[in-house]
Amino acid sequence: MDKVKELPEFERPYEKCEKFGAEILTDAELLAVVMRTGTVGMSSLTVAKELLKACPEGSSIAGLDAMTVEELTGIRGVGKVKAIQIKCMSEFSKRMWRYRHSRKIYRNTEDIAQYYMEHLRYLGHEEVYIMLLDNRCGFLGDFRLSSGTVDCSPVSVRDIFMNALKRGAVKIAMVHNHPSGNPAPSSADVGITKKIHEAGMLLGITLVDSIIIGDGNYVSLFNKAASY
Repeated sequence: MDKVKELPEFERPYEKCEKFGAEILTDAELLAVVMRTGTVGMSSLTVAKELLKACPEGSSIAGLDAMTVEELTGIRGVGKVKAIQIKCMSEFSKRMWRYRHSRKIYRNTEDIAQYYMEHLRYLGHEEVYIMLLDNRCGFLGDFRLSSGTVDCSPVSVRDIFMNALKRGAVKIAMVHNHPSGNPAPSSADVGITKKIHEAGMLLGITLVDSIIIGDGNYVSLFNKAASY
């Protein structure tokens, strides 16, 4: 049985975090602290490094979000418990990001795009969200309208406005991702945006923007550069 070589205390991720703070840890060290233990012949830090190498994002901790439990458990030293811990850590991070950005005014494309960026940019399928706003572009909430395959996410215009009316929204924004990472709009994107815009005009609910999220970038079909 291989024996794990012990690191000096000042190099152990947990002890480093306790003494100097989490902000000084590398991605691998943060992951090692979350996983707590390694496996036969491998420390938690070694397992973390191997896991990051397998990430779709090229050794970036951000790529963990795109990996399924099955993919995570395919890495030596990562069992189901560790895989679920990692998925929960990823979801916790996204929820913190969204919470920090939810209590504010959304007056332009940049504001809205940044709110959804960390959640949508790594998904392997398309999701469509509707952000609900008051007359001053204050955040009233949002909802996921649909979740589709890699290249298809059906959108119900009826559901959009039923939810908007229930929440008293007078403005809405539609946001969805392109799993390819390329936010260039398709003809279908243009078509559904036009359909929602026209329906909103009849109901007195303004579609202020339609945004496509790519991998760290985005496109507005309304080409918004200033406040709404």
